[in-house]
Amino acid sequence: MSGGRERVLARVRRALADVPRDERPRDVRVERGYRRVHGDRTTVQTVDLLAENLADYRALVHRVDASGLPRLLKRLLAAHGSRSVLVPPGLPPGWLAATDPALALVPDREADTAYELDTVDSVVTGCAVAIAETGTIVLDGGPDQGRRRITLVPDHHLCVVRVPEQVVGSVPQALGRLVPGRPQTWISGPSATSDIELNRVEGVHGPRTLEVILVDGGTDV
Repeated sequence: MSGGRERVLARVRRALADVPRDERPRDVRVERGYRRVHGDRTTVQTVDLLAENLADYRALVHRVDASGLPRLLKRLLAAHGSRSVLVPPGLPPGWLAATDPALALVPDREADTAYELDTVDSVVTGCAVAIAETGTIVLDGGPDQGRRRITLVPDHHLCVVRVPEQVVGSVPQALGRLVPGRPQTWISGPSATSDIELNRVEGVHGPRTLEVILVDGGTDV
């Protein structure tokens, strides 16, 4: 064992010397003293900040009221040239009611392989929560989001965010809304990476194109 490792382990043992052997982490309440809210933004300012940060991450941001959502989805799918779209089991049926009848609606099936999902042009989902300060969309496998892989394999993701009820300002506020045991996907812009010369490549481990639709007034259409 290296001397450096032994020194680290010795410090850990000293730090734990007064801890009862049968004590578990869940037995001790840890005070979380960090701030959950940063600043005094209004609801409108928080939503505007979300839109700004999403765009900064190269997501395409659209704003619409609930009645205009089906027409907007139709237009965006047509503009992308989509001939098929993945549909989570709990996606409100009215969202895609205006789409071209020739558009194939592909259900989220557990048996589908990554190769089969890769043949689908687009996916439409809701979200669990959106974080303004980081420009992040969080999915947790809810009925209108489906399984994690349906938003990682198709090249085009359309994500609907209910405004303002699904928008929070900070990460601590978002964590308070999420269930730790659920499968979570945190998305800040389209999938991307950079090489050593900072050349950006999109679509590495997720969609090349992320379009976020901020819907005012609910989405029960």
